Amino acid sequence: MNQDNNQSRRNFLKMGAVATAAFTIVPRHVLGGKGFLAPSDRLIVAGIGVGGKGDSDLRLIHESGKAEIAYLCDVDTRQAATSLKRFPKAKFYKDWREMFDKEHKHFDAVTVSTPDHNHAIQTLAAMQLRKHVYVQKPLTHDIYEARILTAAAKKYKVVTQMGNQGASNDGPRLLREWYDAGLIGDVHTIYAWTDRPVWPQGIPWSANKADVPKDLDWDLWLGTAPYKDYVEKLVPFNWRGWWDYGTGALGDMGCHLLEAPFSVLNLKYATEVEASVGSVYYDSFKRGYYPESCPPSSHVTLKFPKTDKTQGEITVHWMDGGIQPTRPEELGANELFGDGGNGTLFIGTKGKMMSNTYGDKARLLPLSRNENLNVAQKFARVPGQANGHYGQWVEGCIAGYGKKELSSPFEIAGPLTESLLMANLAIRAADVKRIDDKGKVSYPGRYRKLLWDNDQMKVTNFDDVNQFVKRDYREGWKLGEK
Repeated sequence: MNQDNNQSRRNFLKMGAVATAAFTIVPRHVLGGKGFLAPSDRLIVAGIGVGGKGDSDLRLIHESGKAEIAYLCDVDTRQAATSLKRFPKAKFYKDWREMFDKEHKHFDAVTVSTPDHNHAIQTLAAMQLRKHVYVQKPLTHDIYEARILTAAAKKYKVVTQMGNQGASNDGPRLLREWYDAGLIGDVHTIYAWTDRPVWPQGIPWSANKADVPKDLDWDLWLGTAPYKDYVEKLVPFNWRGWWDYGTGALGDMGCHLLEAPFSVLNLKYATEVEASVGSVYYDSFKRGYYPESCPPSSHVTLKFPKTDKTQGEITVHWMDGGIQPTRPEELGANELFGDGGNGTLFIGTKGKMMSNTYGDKARLLPLSRNENLNVAQKFARVPGQANGHYGQWVEGCIAGYGKKELSSPFEIAGPLTESLLMANLAIRAADVKRIDDKGKVSYPGRYRKLLWDNDQMKVTNFDDVNQFVKRDYREGWKLGEK
């Protein structure tokens, strides 16, 4: 009896200890209070280029509720001022390479919102450190760079997103559902247009050297680009119109306006391209020749091969500088074409549909077709739409590579960017200048269709423009060198 009582006592004490532990082991989120996130559910972010769009990117990433903005980097402390105030605990650097060297063990992901010419070198360096990346559009400055980043995302197994936030809008998903339902038949022609540029293009480089602002590290801003003396008003915005740094209206708006056609039709790589460009007149109406600057307007025609969504080839027209396609007959005289200055038009064998910038406000033509429209939803929507583009990336990073669907991972953004940059090849071909031994000037790239070998990444019938497929970096800068 005594032995049984002792055993019972021991069992009672053991069970009591287990019960006590059950009440004292409290989940960490309860201990932390409302809003607490375990470290495994929080993304630590470093931002490169944190002024302007970079600041809004970081703000919306932070507003996802699962990201901490821990490091900020910008070559210009004037531009960084808003982010520094918004994220006072974040550590600041001017040189992203120093930030990577000193802090790479302390963050999980990187945002890149710098001028186009430095996107690739900063993004690839981050991926080589196994960091997830969010990169502003266009993904890269050159075709070669886009191909490299697309492959690197898969190689390093990092979560990627390009900053064409319209890809997360409902509009592109509606267009896909309507098209898949056969409402406009087989699409064979696309038009996309913009009123950009809203910055100077088609002008000579300023001869007026200016003093570099004390808060700007001009050499770091130039990065991979050839060295030039600083000129006023180039920073923070007007660099877009210069080939050394920007990619013109196509680079600025093309991703926003052509993402929907790419997702609706499963477009990948174009096979041929041709362009006509607007001329400028300068000094007593003399025709301008300024090959360093993007033209004031252009019309580019791209051909894409048949996809699993089409019955034949697809022709895509791009227009900028205020040029627009002819209004569809189905659109009333006073009805808005796109959003006025920008838009995308799909022409099918049985009808037409269009959208605004960012794929927004998708509608069938004539507009009366949208009344009582009832097409089943096939594609999941992104909570928050365009603003949710950022949170979608944060969630994807926390989940890990391949675990969540994203709207614009590099596997989609890379081919889209390449096609836009291929269109720029045709625009730049118009300004390729030759002078023969008798001093006669010619422009052999004008009025020519460029044929593209996608595997070799080269134009096969006009070698002069292949120099723009992969540019030479300034000495001291190399892509992919750790």
